[in-house]
Order: sequence, then structure tokens, then C-alpha cells
Amino acid sequence: MEKFNQLVKNVLIFLVIFLAVNWVINLFKGDQQPDPAAQNTIVFTTTKNEYTRRDIVTVKIKNNTTSAITIPSKCPAEPFDTFRNENNEWVKKSISPKLDCTDKKDLEIMPTKEALVPYLNWNHALFGDMGRYKVEMKIKVGTEEKTFTSNEFTVVEEGLFSKLWVGVFYRPIYNTMIFLAKIMPGHDIGLAIIILTLIIRTILLIPSQKAMKAQKRMQDIQPRLEKIKEKYKGDQQKIAMETMAIWKESKVNPMGSCLPLLLQLPFLIGIFYAVKDSLNPDNAYLLYKTYENFTLGDISHSFFGIIDLSKPNLYVLPIIIGGLQFIQMKLSMGSGKPQGEMASASKTMVYFMPVMIAVFTASLPAGVGFYWGTSTLYGVIQQVFVNKSKSGNSKDDKEPTVRVITTN
Repeated sequence: MEKFNQLVKNVLIFLVIFLAVNWVINLFKGDQQPDPAAQNTIVFTTTKNEYTRRDIVTVKIKNNTTSAITIPSKCPAEPFDTFRNENNEWVKKSISPKLDCTDKKDLEIMPTKEALVPYLNWNHALFGDMGRYKVEMKIKVGTEEKTFTSNEFTVVEEGLFSKLWVGVFYRPIYNTMIFLAKIMPGHDIGLAIIILTLIIRTILLIPSQKAMKAQKRMQDIQPRLEKIKEKYKGDQQKIAMETMAIWKESKVNPMGSCLPLLLQLPFLIGIFYAVKDSLNPDNAYLLYKTYENFTLGDISHSFFGIIDLSKPNLYVLPIIIGGLQFIQMKLSMGSGKPQGEMASASKTMVYFMPVMIAVFTASLPAGVGFYWGTSTLYGVIQQVFVNKSKSGNSKDDKEPTVRVITTN
């Protein structure tokens, strides 16, 4: 284990040095002037030459001129002119979905810099059919208006795994959420997210309960394992044998907390992406035919007029969700304190994880925060009940008592 810890330290040191060197190189690189041969040119390409119908087509623009360029916003229309090859002719395609363009601004790209422009709200409507495509951009470079044409790229059919993922997990969860929003007062998507999260967590109650109980049993026998490591220090074979004996005696499976979590993962990922993309009008093609008279534009983005779920919430939700995550982490550690090698790792995680989740929440639409907060609160309540229940098959950190039977 000491060798492993040393290896981990060496890897971390290498990563820190590597990132620092790259940061310094990029810092000086940013101050360099463009290559004279590439001056007064703009690179306009897609990030890939081939996309599946589930991929988001994204355009990369590199400004190699000596002055800033401005790309005007065309919201609610697509960012650039889009063409599809039909019978050897380039046919222009266009769509203007219902979008809130209040905060949409022109994109400014400084010299030597580049920007990525995804077709997030227009992707399936424009690239839902397989075939060859290209996009064009018209902007002013200096005093002259120029047209830039991207490379030709191909849209192909998605793979079998992607089809199964959408058909079995993502689409049913997404449609359930839209159904809940449809029947909620004011078509409130916030209430729909909360109820859907509670439904999914309840469906997954049994496997998640098993995972929590397995984790608790592992914590209960940890003191005994630490004593074994201390008693047989240096004898790894003996430590392994005694450890396995305790696992068998306590009926503990080291993988017992992992397997139930793996079972939950597809559902939790499905609801995450369903919530994340819930208000994207381009997802209308995923709706079942029963929603023909209901559009995504009918859904309210505001939770009781307080929080806009389509935009990041920078303060309230991150603080609440970070606090809930901290409580859950503390509860998952149980009443006993971690010992030995687990102590420092657990102490780091209990503070690092809530901060990471809070930052994660602040960077995504508030609807995702509603999902994460509801799910975490559900987990906190569940963990309280697990902690109150008896560990059952495990032993505590006390030495086993010996009953001596005497016979006359």
C-alpha cells in the first residue's frame, strides 16, 4: 500500500508540473503575433468531418487577423447559413424555433483567439436527416463583408448502443417529465423535475438501500481490519487471509456497495440529461405522439416566478445543494471516525465533494440544480434511516466475547 500511495503522489506531482508548464506555454503563446502567412485570414470549420444524428454539430472559428471580428447573433434563427446536398445541389435549410433571445449577444473574437459555436437549439431540426452538409458565415472583416464556407461534413446514423440508450432510458424519462409538466399548475417544469426525481429515486430505493447498508457494514468492520493490519504489519499474505475471514464471518461483500450503484447509473444519467435538455425546443422530436397538441413552448421556465430554470443560478442553489451534499457525506461516514488509510481520504472527500457539486451546479441550468438538490435530500433522509438501523451481519469494533462453558 505504501508503494501504491507513493505512486499516486508521483502521478499527482507529474500532473501538477505538466499543467503548470502548459499554462506557462499558453500564457506566452497568447502574447505572440499571428504568423504573417496566416494574417488576414479566418479559419471556419466544423469540429468533425462526421457526426451522428445525436451529436451536436459545432463550428470552430479561428481569428488569424490583426483585429477583432464580430459575429452577429441571428437568434432565433440558426447561427450560420446551413446547406444540405440534395441531388447534387446545395439546398439551404432554415428554422426559427421559439427561443428567448433577450440575453443573446453578438460574438466577438479577438486576434489569435478562437471560439466554438454549437447548433444546440437547432441541431436535430437541421441535421436530423443523414447526408452531406456545409455551413456559411457572412461577416465584416475590416470594412469589407466576406463569406466563409466550412468544410463539407457528413451526418450518419447513430450506433446501436445510442439507439438503445435513447429508446430504453432517455426518451421514456424525458416524456414522463414533459407529461408531469403538462399536468402541473402553470406547466411548471420545476415541480415536474422534483416529482420525477422522487419517482426515479423511489424506483431505485431497493438497490440504493442495499448499497448504503453494504457501505455501513464495511465501516462497522473497519476497526477490526485496522487491528489486523497493525498486528500482522509487513505480512501481506496473512493480512489478506485474515481480512477475507472477517468479510466471510461478517457476510460483507467489498463490491456490495458498487454493484447496486451501477444498476442505478443509467437511470440517474438519463434523468440528468432529460432535465438538462428539458427546455431545448430542438428536442420536440423526442416527444411521443400523445403530445401533438402540447409544445415545449407551453412549459414555464420559472419556478413560481422566483428562479429561471433555463439559466444558471449562481448563489442560492449552489449553497443549498453544497450544504445538502456535505450533510449526506457526513451521514454516510456513520457515527464512527474513519481509521488508518481511509481517514485522510474520507476527510478530503467530505469537504471536496460538496464544493465540487456546488461549482458544478452554478455552471448548469437551475433545472439541473433542482434535480440534484431533490435527489440529495432524498439520499440524506434515506441515509438517516440506514444509520438508525442495526448493521445486522457485521460486528462492531469491540473484540469478540468468549463464552466459557464448564461441565461437572
